[in-house]
Amino acid sequence: MGFDQIRQRRLSDDIVEQLEEMILEGTLKSGERLPAERALAEQFGVSRPSLREAIQKLSAKGLLVSRQGGGNYVVDSLGSTFSDPLLHLLESNPEAQRDLLEFRHTLEASCAYYAALRATQVDRERLTGAFEELQNCYARCDDVSRLEEGAADAKFHLAIAEASHNAVLLHTIRGLFDLLKRNVVTNIGGMYKQRTETRDMLISQHRELYLAIIEGRAEDAREVSSRHILYVQEVLEEVRQEVQRMARAERRKGME
Repeated sequence: MGFDQIRQRRLSDDIVEQLEEMILEGTLKSGERLPAERALAEQFGVSRPSLREAIQKLSAKGLLVSRQGGGNYVVDSLGSTFSDPLLHLLESNPEAQRDLLEFRHTLEASCAYYAALRATQVDRERLTGAFEELQNCYARCDDVSRLEEGAADAKFHLAIAEASHNAVLLHTIRGLFDLLKRNVVTNIGGMYKQRTETRDMLISQHRELYLAIIEGRAEDAREVSSRHILYVQEVLEEVRQEVQRMARAERRKGME
């Protein structure tokens, strides 16, 4: 009986494995600079040659890039689900906006469910910070831009995805972050005009969602997240129908 010779594992392979795990779990983010080589080698307790070898391997895999002026970075395109030109098309097309809401309905409900099950104390603290930032935007309703509110809303949902501890859900949400932010900005203006109670409803729904996750009520978190998106879809459909009615009225007026 023959046996294959066992290959000795290189120290750089262990470093690669740790850095890959940090990228996958979202500890190292797209475009983020790694600590200086000396500091990183000290953190890992390895020699700088071993660290450099690991960085070269990750660069060959397309996960890291060295930039002029020094420094190693996680690639900018990591997790970019859509290109900038496609983002523009999606945000300007009403049908695509509807499709995005349907996608959010499925995706964010799952994020909320798993976040309620798996959130650590650190996750809950980060989620609390994002929730308070969003509440601050609501409190300054007359002195806050739609862009700022949209960014805070999207950041809150991103914090939920991080707390889910599901790498696929997290990187999908991160890849869609700009699109989600623009989608919220596009939605809230029309929603606030359509229904006077919309702001109060959004405040209440986000609070319910936050508390369900913090308190570990997974099924409630999924249900609240689903109800939140369904409410947005309902109001936006009213907005769409109102726009169509106004357009028909204007056409009829033009024929008189």
